[in-house]
Amino acid sequence: MSVANIVLSYFNELCIISSAVVFGFGWASIRKQKVDRHRRLMLTGSVLAALFFITYVLKTFLIGDTAFGGPKSVASFYYIFLQSHSILATFAAILGIITLVFAFRGRFQKHRRIGPWTVSIWFITAATGLTVFILLYIAFPPGPTTNLFRAWLG
Repeated sequence: MSVANIVLSYFNELCIISSAVVFGFGWASIRKQKVDRHRRLMLTGSVLAALFFITYVLKTFLIGDTAFGGPKSVASFYYIFLQSHSILATFAAILGIITLVFAFRGRFQKHRRIGPWTVSIWFITAATGLTVFILLYIAFPPGPTTNLFRAWLG
């Protein structure tokens, strides 16, 4: 596995976990009526989440995807868990965009209604993402990494 793949994988995980921590502080801030702090923290968390997504997509296209390198007895669990995480992450990202749009448009009643759901789902997404990362890079030796373009071209 290349150094770039390792560095980007750890950087991606740092971004997603950091975003969840910052979102947690942002949520706590609004519960204490600290609106300006809430706004800054939630925007910071959103930037970290977007940075994760951008670097993840770039890594996938330029370096490739790393296959699960653990034992076959765990592989089925891993791939089911990965698909669940991916669906949840997509849902969380869509909710995040909707939540931000409500805030930017000043539709705070709708923002307040969807915000707690959004951040709760993001916490679960970050936790499942950490689990995927641990299974893929720490608990077991990583499998081969295949560049997306090479996989397409054979």
